[in-house]
Amino acid sequence: MDDYDVIIVGTGAGGGTLARHLAPSGKRILLLERGDWLPREPQNWLAQDVFADNRYVSEETWYDGAGKPFQPQVHYFVGGATKLYGAALYRLRAEDFGELHHHDGISPAWPIPYDQLEPYYTLAEQLYEVHGARGEDPTEPPSSAPYPFPAVSHEPRIQQLADDLAAAGYRPFHAPCGIRLAERNMPYSACVRCMNCDGFPCAVHGKSDAEVLGVRPALEHPNVTLLTGARVTRLGTNGAGTAVTEVLAEVDGAVESFTADVVVLACGAANTAKLLLESWNEQHPNGLANGSDQVGRNYMFHNSAAVLALSKDENTTVFQKTLGLNDFYFGSKAHDYPLGNIQMVGKSQAPMFRGEKPTETKLAPQWSLERIAKHAIDFWLSTEDLPQPENRVSVDRDGKVTLTYTPTNEVPKRQLYEQLKSMLGKLHMEEDHLFHRFAYMKNDIPVAGVAHQAGTCRFGSDPASSVLNEDCRAHELDNLYVVDTSVFPSIGAVNPALTAMANSLRVGDHLLERLEASVTTAVGGGRTAS
Repeated sequence: MDDYDVIIVGTGAGGGTLARHLAPSGKRILLLERGDWLPREPQNWLAQDVFADNRYVSEETWYDGAGKPFQPQVHYFVGGATKLYGAALYRLRAEDFGELHHHDGISPAWPIPYDQLEPYYTLAEQLYEVHGARGEDPTEPPSSAPYPFPAVSHEPRIQQLADDLAAAGYRPFHAPCGIRLAERNMPYSACVRCMNCDGFPCAVHGKSDAEVLGVRPALEHPNVTLLTGARVTRLGTNGAGTAVTEVLAEVDGAVESFTADVVVLACGAANTAKLLLESWNEQHPNGLANGSDQVGRNYMFHNSAAVLALSKDENTTVFQKTLGLNDFYFGSKAHDYPLGNIQMVGKSQAPMFRGEKPTETKLAPQWSLERIAKHAIDFWLSTEDLPQPENRVSVDRDGKVTLTYTPTNEVPKRQLYEQLKSMLGKLHMEEDHLFHRFAYMKNDIPVAGVAHQAGTCRFGSDPASSVLNEDCRAHELDNLYVVDTSVFPSIGAVNPALTAMANSLRVGDHLLERLEASVTTAVGGGRTAS
């Protein structure tokens, strides 16, 4: 049995960020990652391998609410889901932290205001080398500093789209991008601005992911240890059930035990809930930290759609994910409720169509798919998914994971799609830029698409309706914390990664104070501090 000051389970946006933040403290920190380092190989950038063959997707099987098995699109590597994310690092809007009324109900307020998280948003943007431009987005929340790097420039076709949107009275903005790009000094740039970024691993470490900018910097400190291939299966507690005393993990086919003063979970919304539910004992018969019956509930993952507009002119854009539009985030003159966010998605490639829509493209000749890809202009639409107790992760005593989910806000999702569709016809994309009839391929994200998963262990001030307190510590266990997106009371309509990073830094400061106080207490009590 090995003893540490802090054990962090998971190395993604929450865990990897926390490890980097705590590393300079000198405390003994153990990172447990169930996966391995994602291999750097030519297949990193091959759409056929990534999108059609699912080379980097876990082989796990989960079940939907009807008992139907599916393969969740999860990735178990050092860096977690950030290894294949699109690196769109948005802040939630300030209003997202308060109660918002939607078409299908209420998005609840967070237990902390935006102002409390703002300094950590700024720090997260610095740590993850975010590119952007303040003042362009009409919904942008207040910030205490500019983006650390200038906005990624639009390529000609996207710049034309931005100009046309502005001429039509909209407020397009440069999307915040977490790529390690030096446009004015490309010989020294880690990012090469290729088309294989959104949804791909980066073979040259040019993406601001949690492995490159979280775990690797943490491991430069001798007090930080990473153990890969370590799947945590259970948390043990003391006799009273008030503290975690043991972390059990399968390593090379054997069960190993680890202990720490503080245990932090960052496994992702589904797997953090799974681990807590599987760690039931006599004091916590319904699962660890689950006296409120809220563990696993309120699962959210964004109501999203990928939309491709087909133009007669080829879209020669390579790195397309540079533009966003939030004019309809909180609604419009025609809509009294929020619709959501519009942004660009990575440039289409023919093999992606076969991977995302195998049935529809099975008989399509390759040349036709390549033509579609060359003429596609690609958008990503996100409408807020509302937390519902019935939308939940559950697990039986054999470890079978069930994800029960019914979509919310389907009407505003459809209206956002119709809004974009109507706009395209007015943006110099009619006769010369689209086929005579508007042609769209629309891909709705199924329940297996869990990239934006959130909820399941939300934090709040009331132990009866939340799992964690305002410091993201379990109400029922003194030394158990959570720092992934499972803590979110609501998800907003923008990508959740930066918020997870910022909140992890906020919790990290609390943990540093706690760890320092424990040393002071130990010394004052006549014991030698470790």
